[in-house]
Amino acid sequence: MNDVSISEAKKLTAKLAIVVVTYKRQELLKTLFDSIEQSSLAPWRVVIVDNEHSDETRRMVEEFGERITAQWGKTIVDADGNQGRVVYAPQTENLGGAGGFSAGVRKAYELGAEWFWVMDDDVAIEPGGMRMLAKWMPSHDVIQGSRYDYDGGPFYWQYDFIVPLGIPNPIAPAAFGHAGYRVMNTLCFEGGLFRRDIVEKVGFPDPRFFIYWDDTIYGYLASKVTNPIVVADRVMRRTRTIGNWDIAGLRQLNSTSDMNRYHIMRNRGYMARYFMANGDYRPFLFAMGTVATFAKEVIRLVAVDREHVGSGLKKLVAGWWDSRALMHDPDWKPIQPLKQR
Repeated sequence: MNDVSISEAKKLTAKLAIVVVTYKRQELLKTLFDSIEQSSLAPWRVVIVDNEHSDETRRMVEEFGERITAQWGKTIVDADGNQGRVVYAPQTENLGGAGGFSAGVRKAYELGAEWFWVMDDDVAIEPGGMRMLAKWMPSHDVIQGSRYDYDGGPFYWQYDFIVPLGIPNPIAPAAFGHAGYRVMNTLCFEGGLFRRDIVEKVGFPDPRFFIYWDDTIYGYLASKVTNPIVVADRVMRRTRTIGNWDIAGLRQLNSTSDMNRYHIMRNRGYMARYFMANGDYRPFLFAMGTVATFAKEVIRLVAVDREHVGSGLKKLVAGWWDSRALMHDPDWKPIQPLKQR
């Protein structure tokens, strides 16, 4: 697909909000701010969700807002009556990535955003990133841009989710073909872009996940109402070095934390509940996927994070145990659409 003109891209992104979740990583956030300033298109809003509620982050956001205003001027008035491009949204506690994105998308939605480009603080957008995404916006509701890895090489993302097993497809083709995109049934909140209509049909991201699988499930729910796509255009780059185990020169097992390990297993309980609610739960196959997930995390521990084998195994087992309680919680309900279909 050919690039759109700058003028057309400006129209398409006229009410696009960048939603950033940050927590105690001011140096990375500064790099992201610098990249936004170098963008060939001005965002309508940049909503910064600060899970630390830090005075330092607040100061950075205020200075960033001043520079953005000096560079691009004020913008279309929002629902609060403001015209500033930068919105600071501090949280009273650390809500995790899931809670942060839920709060950020909600804030942008309430301000009147038509598009939501969500990202963590450990990425930088490419100068032409918004324009590359804009060419897909007239015909698609959910768009996942490709990324450069921190070393400048391509970053492979598992865009195909095997729903009965509840795991990403590890052998999905990496090439995009002549179309320049592939249909997907998942999402990554590291650069995912979605339309307001999707938020209204699906609801806000579920904050109960805290971290991990929240974006996967949001993409799964979006795939019930549209055809999300992942595109070949590399619209951002990762800025944080992560230890990894290279597999065949393309796919990688990255280092992670014990907190992540716990939620990787625990949140499969939430995943199962969403599958149940949508008629996609297959108990035996899902159990196989849970075993496969546990095995993958053990391999990650041994190959990448071997210094945490003891504590990591405990967190994996604890998360698996707690997932069982979530699967049988009589009070659990899925997130609700904002508007009935």
